[in-house]
Amino acid sequence: MQKRYLMAPGPVAVAPDILAKMAEPIIHHRSPQFSAVLTRVREDLKYLFQTGNDVLILASSGTGGMEASVVNFLSPGDRAIVVRGGKFGERWTELCETYGIEAVNCDVPWGNPVAPEDVARALEANPTAKAVFVQAHETSTGVKHPVRELGELVRGRPETLLIVDAISALGVYELPADAWGLDVVVTGSQKALSLPPGLALVSVSQKAWVMAEKAKLPRYYFNFLKERKAMEKQTTAFTPAVSLIMGLAEVLRQIREKGLPALHAHYRRLAEGTRAGVAAMGLELYPKVPSEAITVIQAPAGINGQDVVKILRDEYGITIAGGQAQAKGKIFRISHMGHLNEWDMLVALAAVERALSRLGGKTEQGRGVAAAQAYFARPAGN
Repeated sequence: MQKRYLMAPGPVAVAPDILAKMAEPIIHHRSPQFSAVLTRVREDLKYLFQTGNDVLILASSGTGGMEASVVNFLSPGDRAIVVRGGKFGERWTELCETYGIEAVNCDVPWGNPVAPEDVARALEANPTAKAVFVQAHETSTGVKHPVRELGELVRGRPETLLIVDAISALGVYELPADAWGLDVVVTGSQKALSLPPGLALVSVSQKAWVMAEKAKLPRYYFNFLKERKAMEKQTTAFTPAVSLIMGLAEVLRQIREKGLPALHAHYRRLAEGTRAGVAAMGLELYPKVPSEAITVIQAPAGINGQDVVKILRDEYGITIAGGQAQAKGKIFRISHMGHLNEWDMLVALAAVERALSRLGGKTEQGRGVAAAQAYFARPAGN
C-alpha cells in the first residue's frame, strides 16, 4: 500500500493525537462539561489571535467566516475597498457584490503585495468606505500583504474597519490583532491549526462591535450579535461542531504550551529549508514577498505545473497544489502547514526533482534535497 502525504494548503495533515481526541465519545453541546471546554477554548483563542476582544466560533469553512465578516458590519449600498491580487481577494469582491456592497477594487498583479500607499489613495478617494478587505496571506499566490501598515492607515478612521482573511496566516507568523489594529480577523481550522475543515474563527474589535450594532445586511445563522449573547451564557447560538471543538481545545493547549514564537519559528524553518532546496534546483519562487505558510514555485519553461502536481499525487502519493485561474499551469505549491516536519519537506523536494526530470526538466537529481538537508542540519535558531 502506498504511503500518502498531504502537503496541500488545506485541508492539511492532522496529528494522530488530535484525531484520537476528536474520536472520543461525543458530549452534549448544552452540557456543563462542554460549556467548560468552550470557555477554555475562547480564552486560548484570544492568545492565538493576540487580542483581548471576543473570538467567535462558527461551524463553517473559512469562507463562511468571510461572508459573516461582510454581513455583520455593513449595510446595503455601503462602499468598501478590496485588495484584489488572487483568487481569495476576488472572493471578497464577490461576497460584497452578492450583498449589494459597492466594491472599490485595489487590483494588484498576482504574486505582488499591495502597496500601502495605493490603499491610502483609495481611502482618500472614498472617505465613506466602511471597510478595507484584505488577505494577510493570499493562498493562491503565496504572497504576504502588509496588514500591519494597513492597520495604521485604518486605525484613526472610526467608521472604517480593517477586515483580514488570515485563514492561511494566523498561527504561521506574527499577526497580533490588537497591536496592529486589525478590527476583524478570520481564520479556519484546516490550515495552521492542523484540524479538519469545519470551523471558522473570527476576532471582533470594539470598533467593529459598534459597527455591527448599526449594520443592516440580512443575517440569521451568521449573526455575530446573537453569538455574542450566547457567549455570555457559555454556549453557542446554534449547534456547534462539538468534535472539532474538542480537537481545537487540544491544539490550543499545545500551542499555549509551546508558545507562539516557537510555532512561528517552526513554520519559518520549514519554509526557509524548502526554499534553500528550490533555489539549489535553479527554480524561482512566484510571490515577491513569500509567506511561511507555503512555498509557491514557478514551473520551469516548457513544463506545466499541473503535470508536476499530477505525478506527485497519482504516482508518488504526495498531494500538493497547483495554480488557480491565471496561474494555472504556471506554478505549484507545497504547504508547510499541518502535521509536517523537515523530513516531509525533503520528501516533497525529492519528489519534485524526480517529477521535473521525467517531464524533461534540467534539474540535477539530489541537488535540491542536499541543499535543504544542509539547511535543516543546522540547529534551530541558527
